[in-house]
Amino acid sequence: MSRVILGVICGLVFGALDVAIMLPMTFSDKRAAITAAFIARFAIGFVIGAARLPWPGWVVGLTFGLLLSIPDAIITKAYTPIVGMGAIGGAIIGVVVGRFGR
Repeated sequence: MSRVILGVICGLVFGALDVAIMLPMTFSDKRAAITAAFIARFAIGFVIGAARLPWPGWVVGLTFGLLLSIPDAIITKAYTPIVGMGAIGGAIIGVVVGRFGR
């Protein structure tokens, strides 16, 4: 499967998982928070799929997962859950795209 398409699929799954985790939480503007989280997690998958770096897949995923999660963590001041989820999800997507993408 194409790396970009696989990255899009992984990003959709990652975004949906993040939304599912956030549903029971309360926010002042829940719709905006969930939409922003979905888009951020989708972007991680898309960028990992689109990137062509000479590194192992998990390193690419971890790098982009961290880079794309840190701004949201700074804004919300919820560093551990946002950065941690981005790093773990990014590394997993990096492995999947690296192994099954062409």
